[in-house]
Amino acid sequence: MRLLQCINTSEYGLTKEFVDDSTIPPYAILSHTWGADTEEVTFEDLMNSTGKDKPGYEKILFCGEQARRDKLQYFWIDTCCINKDNNAELSQAINSMFRWYRNATQCYVYLTDVSSLSETDVGSTLQQWESDFWKSKWFTRGWTLQELLAPSSVNFFSREWRKLGDKISLKQQIHKITGVPVLALQGAPLSQFDVNERLSWQNNRHTKLEEDRAYSLLGIFGVYVAPVYGEGKARAFKRLMDEIAKLERCIQDLHLTDPRYDKKRIEETKGGLLNDAYYWVLESSDFQQWRNDRQSQLLWIKGDPGKGKTMLLCGIVNELKNSMAKTNLLSYFFCQATDARLNNATAVLRGLLYLLVDQQPSLISHVRKKYDHASKSLFEDANAWVALSDIFKNIIQDPTLKKIYLVIDALDECVTDLPKLLDFIVYASSTSVRVKWLLSSRNELHIEQRLRSADERMRLSLELKENAKQVSRAVNSYIDYKLSRLESLEDEDLRDRVRDILRRKANGTFLWVALVVQELERPESWDPLQVVDEVPAELHRLYDRMVNQIQQLSEKNSELCRRILSIATVVYRPLHLAEIGGLCGLPGQISVLTKNVRKIVAMCGSFLTVRDDQVYLIHQSAKDYLSDEARTTIFPCQAKTHHYIFLQSLELLSSTLRRDMYCLIAPAFPINLVQVPEQDPLGTTRYSCVHWVGHLWDSVSSETTRQNDNSEDGDAVYAFFEKKYLYWLEALSLCKSMSEGVISMTKLQTLFKGRKNASALVELIQDAYRFIMYHKWTIENSPLQTYASALLFSPARSLVRRLFEEEEPEAITIKPIVEERWSACLQTLEGHSSHVISVAFSHDSARLASASDDSTVKIWDTSSGECLQTLEGHSRAVMSVTFSYDSAWLASASNDHTVKIWDANSGECLQTLEGHSYGVRS
Repeated sequence: MRLLQCINTSEYGLTKEFVDDSTIPPYAILSHTWGADTEEVTFEDLMNSTGKDKPGYEKILFCGEQARRDKLQYFWIDTCCINKDNNAELSQAINSMFRWYRNATQCYVYLTDVSSLSETDVGSTLQQWESDFWKSKWFTRGWTLQELLAPSSVNFFSREWRKLGDKISLKQQIHKITGVPVLALQGAPLSQFDVNERLSWQNNRHTKLEEDRAYSLLGIFGVYVAPVYGEGKARAFKRLMDEIAKLERCIQDLHLTDPRYDKKRIEETKGGLLNDAYYWVLESSDFQQWRNDRQSQLLWIKGDPGKGKTMLLCGIVNELKNSMAKTNLLSYFFCQATDARLNNATAVLRGLLYLLVDQQPSLISHVRKKYDHASKSLFEDANAWVALSDIFKNIIQDPTLKKIYLVIDALDECVTDLPKLLDFIVYASSTSVRVKWLLSSRNELHIEQRLRSADERMRLSLELKENAKQVSRAVNSYIDYKLSRLESLEDEDLRDRVRDILRRKANGTFLWVALVVQELERPESWDPLQVVDEVPAELHRLYDRMVNQIQQLSEKNSELCRRILSIATVVYRPLHLAEIGGLCGLPGQISVLTKNVRKIVAMCGSFLTVRDDQVYLIHQSAKDYLSDEARTTIFPCQAKTHHYIFLQSLELLSSTLRRDMYCLIAPAFPINLVQVPEQDPLGTTRYSCVHWVGHLWDSVSSETTRQNDNSEDGDAVYAFFEKKYLYWLEALSLCKSMSEGVISMTKLQTLFKGRKNASALVELIQDAYRFIMYHKWTIENSPLQTYASALLFSPARSLVRRLFEEEEPEAITIKPIVEERWSACLQTLEGHSSHVISVAFSHDSARLASASDDSTVKIWDTSSGECLQTLEGHSRAVMSVTFSYDSAWLASASNDHTVKIWDANSGECLQTLEGHSYGVRS
């Protein structure tokens, strides 16, 4: 990007070319309509110091003068700042234009067909320019759409250089003229408007070159398309729409959770965000240093359970969002140990990336480089962490970025691969000054040891004396707020007495206050003073009291509460009310279960909370308490709870699974068109369908237990597979969880292998495993193919086929000729476009590399059959591949006379060895 700079009062020259956006100074940018080619000042004119006699020089004078008034030294105009004779530069400029307008400090719209009269003739002036404004050709040009939407500040000027207003003050007029929603004019992310709506904004707009109708929309959709002038409008639009479709698929597959909704759920579950609970941290010296010091990249907020760390970070996120520059990016993630979607390092990076690309869609190019070869498996397979961390490293080094704020709450609740995440944070904070990390966690030594290498000074402890005082003040404000909303405390004197006791006992713990207030809200708590007098001060003693209250319920209710609490503590994600009701064995349809479970949850002593019909543990400390200190009272053995969930899941699935659960009828009905019915037949069993094997696995604690376990488990699995296996596969497809089904089958093989008197079960599991592996792709994409091609093309003596022979399509009388038994072929891996020349297993047999005549190498997961990596770089056929002894590297030999050494995890080419004069065979 080049800018114009004032040389003297009437002469302007071009700066050097800026490659890195972070080095570009503040600048203004001009939006206008082009005159004839001979009228506009060009790049060549400025290089030759000519063009002052052209009519277009008036625009340069205007933009330069207005920039000077706005105290800006630099400005940019598309007619003369791009060397259009350089095709590479022109292509880059077209794809960068939206970003350049977005990053501009000011955007000036110069309307040569809108006149303003003298200031004294106010009435006439208003009527005249508004009429011209509505008819201005600026609103009919294709490129001006992104010039309207990209910048945060867009000011409109008449041909006399008089300011008419900006896109906010004139938003209603602009909305009526263009059809662009007011929200988009106010800066809402364009991704929240669907593709067809954004396309409609270009209706009635025109471009000089027909291909520009498509190219002028690149920034609106955040995609990259190399311009090919002469290809025609239809071809240009086809390429644009293809890129939009690829982008949407990529973002859809990247999405695991939307941290914005997680944040909203957390705030609402905790009763809303109170400003007084977090404002103090914004003025603390530690936070100020992190916020303002260019060299302070990381701030770690640490404190004991219940000190309000999560709400503190919610408030800081709001503050950052409201105060940072538009060109800066903010992404955040809230870890939650009780939810498998939120409790691992890979999920953290997926969540952070999802918000980043939503704010700056151009960043998706870093994801697409790998995604276009690996598809959804990029985010889910065994190498997902390696791939995502590499993508993240590339993003934080992207020269188009200015500054990124990354916020991660509750690091201690990242239960999988936390050391990897901490090491990555330390690495990133030390290699990029454009990234600022804000973290929170409990006071845990292993986290402190990992972060110590980043910056020992940058930590904010909530237990330090001054900070503890601020937390106590915040808790006092929280007490005042909560008591003011209690109808039972309308008497001011009573409220003051209750408040004084709560302040004395709270010990700076928000969670303790929240739990006590919940008890005060109950109808049976008619004497508030007695409640706060009796309630213990320490959090764990308060939990003891809550358990005692559960035990004092009727025997039936007490048992139901214990069952729900034990289930909620061990499940892999928060359950829907109907799901947990089904697992508890409660009768009734979804609506009945939902109503009844909600009542039981209310009796569970405030350990649980419900949000959008999902049941959550109130806090991680509650899970810790129930798992450890309450074993003797709630559930003495977690393994028994896992086993109970396994058995109850099989019972639920056996009673509900059937053929064509969603009434799709057509065997080829594609999964991407399936809509969940309003009365979902899988509503109570969705969790059980995906996770029943996992709970059986976790109920087995040792090899000894496996060998001596009661044969009833095997009998239950056999009975289920014998009657419901195909229906389970259909349900897995409807739940979009076929990969989890493959993992489940692998676990079952391991569990029952070598089990005494279980040969029939082992044989059935093996057959069922071959069935799912062979037909996974087909069933995954069309659920009802389970009963069509999957059965018809299975071996004649397949146990699954024989058990479900009645499900084969009756209309097909001539059936394909198939083998009698499963062949020795375990999987067929498809993906190469030409002959496969060589294959090699990694030394642990977990991966397989294949070399092909199509010049690529593919790395496969041998258990699932997923393609993990596609390695491109050779220009001719790859003749052989081999893994290093530790399987960390992969070498490939090619007919292009080279050998390449690859990182087998990330797919990065580490070296290219050249020197051979002929093709390399091995």
